[in-house]
Amino acid sequence: MKRLQILGADCPNCRKLFENAEDAARELQIQFVMEKITDIDRIGDFGVTMTPALAINSEVKSQGKILNVEEIKTLLL
Repeated sequence: MKRLQILGADCPNCRKLFENAEDAARELQIQFVMEKITDIDRIGDFGVTMTPALAINSEVKSQGKILNVEEIKTLLL
């Protein structure tokens, strides 16, 4: 099971990244759990300096941009 973590405030960009990550995992038909991390201290623990950020299984894969569904699918494979 993959843990998809969206790091950032509950802003429109963070919500879009959350939606795209969820869509990518569903399209690949993988088991996943989504997690929103909005606490600034927890975000800092990941070493993230720009949001929104995407982490997969606690490993930061992207920060400072909204990945599209296809980009996220590549990261999930």
